[in-house]
Amino acid sequence: MRIKHIVLASAILVSVSSFAQKDELKKLKKIYEKEIPSANDLVEYKALVVKVEPLATEEGDKVYASFYKAMTPVLDANAIDKTMSPQQIQMALAKLATPKAISDLAIGLNTTLDYEKETGKKVYTDDINETIAAFKPQLIDFAMELGKINKNKEAADILYSVYTLDKKDVDLLFYAASYSVNANDFDKALEYYEGLKKLNYSGEGSIYYAYNEATKAEENFGANKKLRDVAITAKSHSKPREEKIPSKRGEIYKNIALILKEKGKTAEALTAIQDARKENPSDETLLMAEAELYLGNKDYDNYSRLVNEALAKSPNNADLVYNLGVISSNINKLDEAEKYYLKALTIDPNYFNALLNISELKLRVDEKYVTEMNKLGTSEKDNKRYEVIKSEREKNFKSILPYLEKAVELKPDDEAATKTLLSVYRALEMTDKAKALKAKM
Repeated sequence: MRIKHIVLASAILVSVSSFAQKDELKKLKKIYEKEIPSANDLVEYKALVVKVEPLATEEGDKVYASFYKAMTPVLDANAIDKTMSPQQIQMALAKLATPKAISDLAIGLNTTLDYEKETGKKVYTDDINETIAAFKPQLIDFAMELGKINKNKEAADILYSVYTLDKKDVDLLFYAASYSVNANDFDKALEYYEGLKKLNYSGEGSIYYAYNEATKAEENFGANKKLRDVAITAKSHSKPREEKIPSKRGEIYKNIALILKEKGKTAEALTAIQDARKENPSDETLLMAEAELYLGNKDYDNYSRLVNEALAKSPNNADLVYNLGVISSNINKLDEAEKYYLKALTIDPNYFNALLNISELKLRVDEKYVTEMNKLGTSEKDNKRYEVIKSEREKNFKSILPYLEKAVELKPDDEAATKTLLSVYRALEMTDKAKALKAKM
């Protein structure tokens, strides 16, 4: 008899808890559905969330208890005093939009969406989608601001959480991976890049622009061509243009390879790139990613082979030609390096790095001239040789001038180019030009 009484008492206790839980969920729903909850409402809401969570036993009750808890920062955000300055509002939002809060929000909302899809009963599905649409741009902006102050891990966490809220926006996963790399969180970066690889994400597309007649400035319509075209038809905008977004696939596979290499898995890194190229044989960015991996391993033969393969497809790619010059310079094939730098400048006369590097290449010869001049004595024969070398040295400096002057014209604030040009002016005793350049520094 005693045992039966205990069982019966337990049953009554569960029943009472269940009723209390249902009642609390109803109260939470009532507060949640208020357009602008009061301060007292928020206090009660948070107390109910804490109380109901451990009591929830049925799957649906657990889902909605989790949903109400996850939505707490959203209610807090809606209750922010809108009469405050924009800066004060932004600061208030920043306190609420912590990476953990956003991650919890994403989990709570996705769990609810999955449950309502499974049961076929849409209670909050539409509301959740509206919430995501409303808060997503603000959360992305917040993540970008964190990135600007080098809080890269926090930015990555927020972007990934926002991605889980809207998995159609795969760009967010790419940027979460990029911020993870900046934060040296290579495990997360690898996880995200592998996810992008699995989705076969390329990021290719177009950004559409048009000139806004009212603001007198060009407006970015993002990837929304239809909206841009409507604006053109309505004559509120003019001068439409399109900007192509190149494939990010090469960068993704290259970063997977670099992370694997960082982890000491060089063979796996190379295999990852080679496998990617098999799947996407026409993707030149992948070809260059493999080439850069060889470059990092100082395998110059394979690097040159792949770059020449790329050049066969894109003979007017100044970057590829320039890179061959860098490799030739690194292995002391200076004549070959000069040939590649000159070819890069033929393709793009304003290629700053090629201008600077060809100048540096020619300056290497100067060391040889100075060394020989310092070894000469005062004999007639030595004096004649001195004059010959001096003439050759001046000739070499004069051959450098056009490249250095062009480089400084392109980037007047570049310290290396400016200081080198100043040294050449002084060596050639071009006093007036040296003074004028010095005055600008």
